[in-house]
Amino acid sequence: MAGKYYLGLDNGTTGTTALILDEKWNSVGRGYKELTQHYPKPGWVEHDAIEIWDSILYAVSAACKEAGIEPTQLACIGIDNQGETVVLWDKTTGVPVYNAIVWQDRRAAKYADSITEEYGAMVREKTGLMIDSYFSATKIKWILDNVEGVREGVENGRILAGTLDTWIIWKMTHGRTFVTDVTTASRTMLFNIHTKQWDQDILDVLGINRKMLAEINDSSHVYGYTDPLDFFGARVAIAGSAVDQQAALFGQGCYAPGDIKCTYGTGCFMLMNTGEKPIYSRNGILTTVAWGIDGKMTFALDGGVYITGAATQWLRDKLQIIDNAAQTEQMAIDAGDNGDVYFVPAFTGLAAPHWDSYARGMIIGITGGTSREHIVRATLESTAYQVKDNLDVMRMDANIPINRMRVDGGAVANNFLMQFQADLLGFPIDVPKIHDTTPLGAAYLAALGIGDFKTLDEITEMWQLEKTFEPKMGDDERETLLYKWHKAVERSKNWVEE
Repeated sequence: MAGKYYLGLDNGTTGTTALILDEKWNSVGRGYKELTQHYPKPGWVEHDAIEIWDSILYAVSAACKEAGIEPTQLACIGIDNQGETVVLWDKTTGVPVYNAIVWQDRRAAKYADSITEEYGAMVREKTGLMIDSYFSATKIKWILDNVEGVREGVENGRILAGTLDTWIIWKMTHGRTFVTDVTTASRTMLFNIHTKQWDQDILDVLGINRKMLAEINDSSHVYGYTDPLDFFGARVAIAGSAVDQQAALFGQGCYAPGDIKCTYGTGCFMLMNTGEKPIYSRNGILTTVAWGIDGKMTFALDGGVYITGAATQWLRDKLQIIDNAAQTEQMAIDAGDNGDVYFVPAFTGLAAPHWDSYARGMIIGITGGTSREHIVRATLESTAYQVKDNLDVMRMDANIPINRMRVDGGAVANNFLMQFQADLLGFPIDVPKIHDTTPLGAAYLAALGIGDFKTLDEITEMWQLEKTFEPKMGDDERETLLYKWHKAVERSKNWVEE
């Protein structure tokens, strides 16, 4: 098959997706590999970095096979990554010194709390983030403090630390390229969004040596080429990289201030383009870099919900009341209503806008009449409530009118959830033709990086609508549901006493 092919690689929390697009930007091949979640202790979440690398090779191979092409036919590769998840490895052996510590991991919560009073304002001003164990910095510090020989290895220049983009690109280029992009750097809590560099003051506070950190580049840029030894005998330009949520914002064509998207995955992430100036939230929403192109950064407000799709996975794997996520739509409809049952899925605490590491999950309102269907419906509804809470504070912070939202991710296939979401928000939500907006955005960044797109307007024209969900719920019903939801959230807070 002749023609041009682009690869978008999405390194997500629950799995790796490879998406191949042809020169008309139609999806022609897709590969997926689920990742093992490791929970060594309550509140701890880890991945095996070698398994992540293997999952990439598997997903790319499967996508190429479906597209009927060889990896040597790829024009370029764009990668998106989990964001805050971090791995440290030995650059001579290529072996990680410890499992990758995942963004959801809360082991450094106490340490984060202990430095907030003294350094919180400084970190917020420099990075746009609050001090929290969510970000890479405290995870790197934990490994330095707890894994034997690592600090010594850093001093000898042997140990490297990176977010997963850095690890994947290092592996793809046979250790020749040690880079990250501005969006991923902005999720570490070590990146100064004003100077565009690693911040020495913060590095000093945490005792992290700058030489173990990658070089920082734009999100659309030729970082290097795959080594044929490691990548199917192919030498392909790696030309786009961003955090998964920023890649989704880019893939959704949200290029104007006020454009907003929400990705429904393991967690749920809402990003709003705020233009060339960072807006600081008064309400616990994060300030982040949306992308860096031609040396200029675009900023976004970011509201993250830790547990949404993961709660459905929990119904399947732990409670075993469903066999697969696809069943939840019909079960929620069969329930008729939520039976006054509310589920707060604070498995690892609550993210924006509450920021409570000590909250825990709770199902409340259970009576003798509560059925499996009610619990399934409450699980789906919990996603929509959390998204609504984030949107409300984002609207206050940005002071930019929001009257519709673009959505993507696995759960947009659930019509019940999407309708309930539109009902709660009180405005329409748009589902694009390509649901895999995250790897699509990564592929767009790469195509821009090799010059196949000249402007963002050319990419905007590619966006295609599949369907729109219009709100149907009355104000009284919406307010009653939200009142009860907020009452439930308050009861889940500060559960863990340490």
